[in-house]
Amino acid sequence: MLRARLTIALLVPMLLGGCLFGGGEREPPPRAPVRADPRGPVTLNLPTSRDTQQCFADLSRAEVRFSPMPDRDYGGGCQVIGAVQLIDIGVPVSNLKAMRCPLARAFLGWIRNGAVPAAREILKGELVRVETFGTYSCRAIVGGGAASAGRLSQHGLANAVDISAFVLRDGRRISVRDDWTSADMPTREFLQIVRRSACRRFTTVLSPDYNAAHHDHLHFDMGGRPFCR
Repeated sequence: MLRARLTIALLVPMLLGGCLFGGGEREPPPRAPVRADPRGPVTLNLPTSRDTQQCFADLSRAEVRFSPMPDRDYGGGCQVIGAVQLIDIGVPVSNLKAMRCPLARAFLGWIRNGAVPAAREILKGELVRVETFGTYSCRAIVGGGAASAGRLSQHGLANAVDISAFVLRDGRRISVRDDWTSADMPTREFLQIVRRSACRRFTTVLSPDYNAAHHDHLHFDMGGRPFCR
């Protein structure tokens, strides 16, 4: 009888703690989805920071045509502050919307000093167009698992850009989706080189090697901790 009581006394805390049937850790509750304010953005009357002013000066010094964007709050945590619209950086780029200026500056450096030389040296061609899936989008992180559920993407801060393909003057089109594991070694090497070049300029770089959500693009952003995969 005493042994039975001792057994029950030991089992109760174990059952309450979930130790016998799958452990005590549970998935975090889902967060509220990110939603832009349906009434539209609110223009913010903010002073331009010194860092942003310096970034504007850096772009001008690099002979980039750009237009500063108004600071706006779109609701749901989505904001565009200290951003620019890149008009002409020397190589046409599709689908570019608002970009925070430091992202735009890093993107310019990557195009000029990473993608263009890599195309010339590895593919023996001239890069004439970069295709993207865009920059600003008020949405949550995609493909980040339970830990990222409902968390605002850096796209919601105009702090990220997704690269989908590269076009050469001779007509070749190198896409992340179709060529990441290409049988053609120079093509595959080119995509690996541009990713490595991006890792030296952006805080976060995600590729098809990271997860299935990035099977067709390279994600670059300037938020969070350094991560490259």
